[in-house]
Amino acid sequence: MHVPDGFINAPISAAAGVVAVGAVAVSLRGARRELDERTAPLAGLVAAFVFAVQMLNFPVAAGTSGHLLGGALAAILVGPYTGVLCIAVVLLMQGVLFADGGLTALGVNITVMGGVTVLVAYGLFRGLVLLLPRTRRSVTVASFVAALVSVPAAAAAFTLIYAIGGTTDVPLPKVLTAMVGVHVLIGIGEAVITMLTVGAVIAVRPDLVYGARGLSAPLKLRVDGELVDAAPATPDAAAATPAPTAARSPKKLWIGGVVTALVLAGFVSFYASASPDGLEKVAADKGIDAKVEPHAAADSPLADYGVKDVDNARLSGGLAGVIGVGATLAVGTGAFWAVRRRRQNSGAQAQAEARAQAQAQV
Repeated sequence: MHVPDGFINAPISAAAGVVAVGAVAVSLRGARRELDERTAPLAGLVAAFVFAVQMLNFPVAAGTSGHLLGGALAAILVGPYTGVLCIAVVLLMQGVLFADGGLTALGVNITVMGGVTVLVAYGLFRGLVLLLPRTRRSVTVASFVAALVSVPAAAAAFTLIYAIGGTTDVPLPKVLTAMVGVHVLIGIGEAVITMLTVGAVIAVRPDLVYGARGLSAPLKLRVDGELVDAAPATPDAAAATPAPTAARSPKKLWIGGVVTALVLAGFVSFYASASPDGLEKVAADKGIDAKVEPHAAADSPLADYGVKDVDNARLSGGLAGVIGVGATLAVGTGAFWAVRRRRQNSGAQAQAEARAQAQAQV
């Protein structure tokens, strides 16, 4: 659902850009509370993984395909604020390097694919987790439903933006029906991918899934027929037992995730559906694309997910995918580490000010 240049007029594109900047600014502040020394590199991995999976268009109807939007997946894995930033990084890399999604429409894309999907998905996810039994299975079920609903919600949001600032005169009820209808089908694929990914991470490192935090209850012992909190382990016992899951390094998960993303983008993407995605299909059928404009980065060496001057299609697409994963991983990880370091610096400064005030009172 990458909106190209020319679909939305300049004033509304600019307004969407302001909304997107505001969403990113709020998310930067919120992400400081979500990120720590373990999850900051994982957030960069999530961005790279979303980039890779978005290359895997899957057929949803005759002549139509869909791909992961990723807002629900990112929000559940690393938190809603960090999730918005993950999608923003992916869209920025796609627009600048691969000419995918218009540059003047970047604000629209971040608002719809990042803001709306995360807001709808994570809000629904949290509500379901509160209602369902507090188990890992509940988290995966909630992730499926949240991802499924987030996609048609994003389609409806695009239609609303188009109703306000579309560049062509088209029957909007028909556009809304077509957009929501095809994106419900795409949402099923999104839901399956999100559920499987969240379930896989929970199976090996549940402590690293933001949406699963708080599921682990403290160890209880039955004493005289009553459950009481278990006593903390002694230093000798602690030394003799393996480190708890939450204390282990996420290095193995990070390496496995990077390898998976590289394989998906560098190899599996060659077998993705070549049919237009839901937005492209509806735009062609309803005339939304009548005033589409050439992409400003159309001459990029990586435009259209291929390496310029590499004639072999498989090799060209695979190299482009690998480069995209690497670039997204580097930019995302760097950005999230910077956010994390700023949190640490702010905390250290606050502690220093508190100590200074205490000394002044003495």
